[in-house]
Amino acid sequence: MAARLRYLSVATTILVADDHAIVRQGLEALLRTEPDFDLIGAAANGAEAIELARQHHPNVLVLDLSMPGVGGMEVLRQVKSQAPDVHVIVLSMHRSDAYVLEALRTGAQGYVLKDSSLDELIAGIRQVGGGGHYLSSALSERAIEAYIRQADEPADPYETLTPREREVLYFAAEGLSNPDIAQRLTISPRTAEMHRQHLMRKLGLNTQTELIRYALRKGIISMEG
Repeated sequence: MAARLRYLSVATTILVADDHAIVRQGLEALLRTEPDFDLIGAAANGAEAIELARQHHPNVLVLDLSMPGVGGMEVLRQVKSQAPDVHVIVLSMHRSDAYVLEALRTGAQGYVLKDSSLDELIAGIRQVGGGGHYLSSALSERAIEAYIRQADEPADPYETLTPREREVLYFAAEGLSNPDIAQRLTISPRTAEMHRQHLMRKLGLNTQTELIRYALRKGIISMEG
């Protein structure tokens, strides 16, 4: 009993975000079997994940990248901006260097493939929750080498956008007009138009089609769902 009480006193609080109910519920059930884990919530979409992370500040957010609406990469950006003390471990089917490096550069502390064992995910959560970094064994060497190679590259133009421009980018990529965006953000249509023009210039985009493609590539929106 004493050992269990000691576990509970230092429990790692965890938030799970995955839009597939079976995956989400399975993770909830499995993670609850670990005595040093405290599952404090589960989000079914990106917007819910951002809000729950902001409200509860879990030690670890286990985040799927492919979610409808607000994509996983944008969830990662907003969580790290609004709740920088939350450690994020990505749980994804995407194993390409591009996805792994983008997640690391955006602030993720871990990246685990969905075809990994449960033991690997648990080890990753513990490592990330303790302030470390963790990559699936299938990714580690290749991704770390690529990350080091790219460390000195110029900053992502996305990082030059203001918080308001990022909001406008998301709504514009969802197909909202300037008046619709203005209504959502409680600003004037002219201000919304100016924000759109500024972000397009910063990102080197010329058309709405290019804006949508950019948002999909960056994970700001998703085609799923």
